[in-house]
Amino acid sequence: MSSLRLSARLVLSALCVAVLSGTILAGLAAAQSTDDPSPHSEASLLSEAASIAPGEPFTVALRLQMEEGWHSYWKNPGDSGEPTSIDWALPPGFEAGTIQWPYPHRVPFGPMTSYGYSDEVVLPVTITPPDTLSTGRTVTLGGQANWLICAEICLPAEAQLQRSVTVASAPEPGPSAEAIAAAQSKQPTPVDDWTVQAARSSGSYTLALTPPEDHRPDLEGAYFFPAEKEVLDHAAPQPLSKAGATSLLALQQSSYAQSAADSLRGVLVAPEGTSWDPDGDVRALRVDVPVDSTLEEVASLAAANSGGGGGLSLPWALAFAFAGGLLLNLMPCVFPVISVKILGFAEQAGEDDAEIRRHGTLFGGGVLASMWVLAGILLAVRAAGSQVGWGFQLQSPTFVALMALLFFGIGLNLLGIFEVGTRLMSLGGRLQTKTTADGRLGAFMTGVLATVVATPCTAPFMGAALGVALTLSTAGALFIFTALGAGMALPYVGLSMAPRLLDRLPEPGAWMETLKQFFAFPMFATSIWLVWVFGQQTGNGGVAMLLFGLLLLGMAGWIVHRWSAPSLSRTVTLLTRGTVSVMIAGAIGAGVIGAGYGPSAAASDSATDTRASASTADATSGAWTSFSPETVESLRAEGRPVFVDFTAAWCLTCQVNERTVLSTDAVQAAFQERNVALVKADWTNRDPQITEALESHGRSGVPVYVLYPGDGSGPTLLPEVLTQDIVLNALDEIPADASAS
Repeated sequence: MSSLRLSARLVLSALCVAVLSGTILAGLAAAQSTDDPSPHSEASLLSEAASIAPGEPFTVALRLQMEEGWHSYWKNPGDSGEPTSIDWALPPGFEAGTIQWPYPHRVPFGPMTSYGYSDEVVLPVTITPPDTLSTGRTVTLGGQANWLICAEICLPAEAQLQRSVTVASAPEPGPSAEAIAAAQSKQPTPVDDWTVQAARSSGSYTLALTPPEDHRPDLEGAYFFPAEKEVLDHAAPQPLSKAGATSLLALQQSSYAQSAADSLRGVLVAPEGTSWDPDGDVRALRVDVPVDSTLEEVASLAAANSGGGGGLSLPWALAFAFAGGLLLNLMPCVFPVISVKILGFAEQAGEDDAEIRRHGTLFGGGVLASMWVLAGILLAVRAAGSQVGWGFQLQSPTFVALMALLFFGIGLNLLGIFEVGTRLMSLGGRLQTKTTADGRLGAFMTGVLATVVATPCTAPFMGAALGVALTLSTAGALFIFTALGAGMALPYVGLSMAPRLLDRLPEPGAWMETLKQFFAFPMFATSIWLVWVFGQQTGNGGVAMLLFGLLLLGMAGWIVHRWSAPSLSRTVTLLTRGTVSVMIAGAIGAGVIGAGYGPSAAASDSATDTRASASTADATSGAWTSFSPETVESLRAEGRPVFVDFTAAWCLTCQVNERTVLSTDAVQAAFQERNVALVKADWTNRDPQITEALESHGRSGVPVYVLYPGDGSGPTLLPEVLTQDIVLNALDEIPADASAS
């Protein structure tokens, strides 16, 4: 952990060097050229007492006076900088306390935000003399102050401090008492009448601030300064919303955080002219509260006023989820199962209206039930501390292998290679089976299968809605997933409720068998795609095992087709069934064994190259760079526009966008012309850093496309489904000076 934190500090230091001065050596050279140990600033040691008494604590203070435009840093300097420190040299028996930090102000610079002081700051420290100190003598307090002074460049500064005080039987105030008292008035203070609670959900925090009844100030513009460096994203906005008398401050977790914070500690500064007490004496509120991810009260308030997911309120998130579910039916990953549903409608033409409606209702029930199961697993895994998002199951090679086998088997079934009874038929989703009960089960299972294969896709409107869902309480999230499932099931449930529309189909005949066989090929195409995804995750060894499993499954289908005649003897029938069972078990086993393969170094490199560059042209502006938060921040610190492609091999929408839009000559030329740095965040396998980055943009699945303009302003999120015009128009909005190389 310490090495990771050290690495983060080194990265931040590098950013400070790049943005503020180009190199820290330039600052050192500037300091040496003037031979001034405290450039652009002066330090002195103040004392509130002209004389001190034995054993009675008193306060001294470091005063830093800075030239206009220069600043020093708070105890948490933010994205860059170093806090001021004092190395004391005190007489024997004297003890120095810690620096009492007045509340700071924000120091924005490009994409970074630091915390510090400008003009002048007084930093009090309590000194405790020994009880045995004899009166009538003079003691000298000394030490060395070290600080960083910054403007366009950052310069290290130091000063030797010294202050003499006399020892008397009773202390006497000194001329600096008023300045120290003013600094102490800016110290954060706990206010007992306020109720402060904190909750965490999916990479963000919420501070809930409930005032006393007799003092309810307007807190618009309040800002929380965290005491620790790697807890919050310092540059992220802190939007405030209201829920009755309670104010909710939304805070974004830092991308450098290695784990969720157990508590939020820091200073909450009220807006100018506002205070936390009726007398107007306290502007800085000391905060030290535990973070409770299960705090339903705060979570429900945050849900009602959610700023996540692009600022969607819960009603809008429900509407977006419903619309996304409707559009999900048009996405390429859902089409294979929808083809089975279309076949089912064709087979039902002319049947009993009540039975058709019942099948449609069961299909919708299968969609909703599986959506709830997926949502429950997703929320439970996240509550346990794991970083997962929409489509998480396809990050498991075992699941991908089983799905490839399932779709291959469904394809064989649709071609008529085998008929192994109504139970297996129901897994394929056929609505016409040997019994009404199995037909109903088939309708339900078709809905389940449609939901499972829909998860690689993120349709328009879905991304923002799912991002909100993962910031809500469990009940709120389930409402979102229910709306998503309802939108997905609506067209088919609606059609089943109007069965007379099916009468327009031709009379059942040979064409239906042809249609059924035709729909086998989307199943095989889906299986091929899943094998390719499996190869990205496991390498050639895993693919070989999975292909062997498909071979066994094909042989099992052939055996059933060849030796399933009713006239065969019971012995042959039992032998056939046993052989088929062994082959199916062997096929599943081969897929599971293949999932345990890790890609070899060569395969890993090949997969990385494929995902990093094969999907987009290798433009002369530079190849795609692998994602890390440090990479993005360093590129932004250079002032370059940055385009981040959050993608995965199992995301068909991602692959279509990359091949039909991002790899085109026009888009690549536009990237090159504007000196856009291209970063690819590959989420094919689980990656907590990418999951956290998705959450920071209010998203929980891929694709997500983020464009940072390069001028330090906030990012632009592009739609899930891209066109060339969408990307080119977004690039046209980049300021000319930001895109200059």
